[in-house]
Amino acid sequence: MASMKKKKIGVLMGGLSEEREISLRTGAAILKALLEKGYNAVGIDAGRDIASVLLRKKIEVAFIALHGRYGEDGCMQGLLEVMGIPYTGSGVKASALAMDKTAAKKVMLYHGVSTPASCVYEEGQKLTVKVPLVVKPACQGSAIGVSIVKKESGLKAALSEASRFGGPVLVERYIEGRELTVSILDKRVLPTIEIRPKKGFYDYTNKYTKGMTEFIVPAQIAALSGRKVAKEALKAYEALGCRGAARVDVILDSKGVPYVLEVNTIPGMTELSLFPRAAEAAGLDYPALVEEMLKSAGLNKF
Repeated sequence: MASMKKKKIGVLMGGLSEEREISLRTGAAILKALLEKGYNAVGIDAGRDIASVLLRKKIEVAFIALHGRYGEDGCMQGLLEVMGIPYTGSGVKASALAMDKTAAKKVMLYHGVSTPASCVYEEGQKLTVKVPLVVKPACQGSAIGVSIVKKESGLKAALSEASRFGGPVLVERYIEGRELTVSILDKRVLPTIEIRPKKGFYDYTNKYTKGMTEFIVPAQIAALSGRKVAKEALKAYEALGCRGAARVDVILDSKGVPYVLEVNTIPGMTELSLFPRAAEAAGLDYPALVEEMLKSAGLNKF
């Protein structure tokens, strides 16, 4: 990584999505770690003038710390490909697929990944998935707009809430089970984490409010179930063509069957985030993890 220390690295954060505030926290932590490691890094709030800012600041490598639309969905990756600036994480296609949960479902099913049955909500058409179910915007992250519907009476409100964010609405069979997440770094599967919210499910509030959720690292599950979970998570990562760091959310049902819910191609890196916890359990402290993520910087990730 000695040659990388000679390059000017831009940590792209903030952005234009609903997850802007979380991205700023992620980006600030990454920037601090890079500076501590001796890299020539600067923080950049990625607005609509991002291309001119990258040129003006003479950025040679982009560390993408953006969440949600215009940062995690292939848009920023495409811009950086055109500009010839190497960047961290997954490429255009994998980023776009993972961000669009309906497209990701189709790809995962084609590759035999275990994932809950689902359908796309269209006004006036009957749903093919029955309650209990999960309703979510197809192109949002951080559990924004997600509802668990256990009675028909709650369906209309859930569909309305998910529709607020624009784009398709994914309706998914609800799987009762243990919430797990699997962090993957360059195809290396890190220790699985079990997520135990103190109330409700792992929604936006429980994700980003200290003390609202208990995390078990590594997850206390049977060895066979653990291997199945890791296998399905890695299968999903590879099916979508991910690179570098990614986090795969999984539900493990009472029969020991894992179901992949979604793949996050730019995992959160805040003080409460799961990816750094998994890395720490694998022997990687935060600055070392950031440095490992930087190694994935490149172009032509198609």
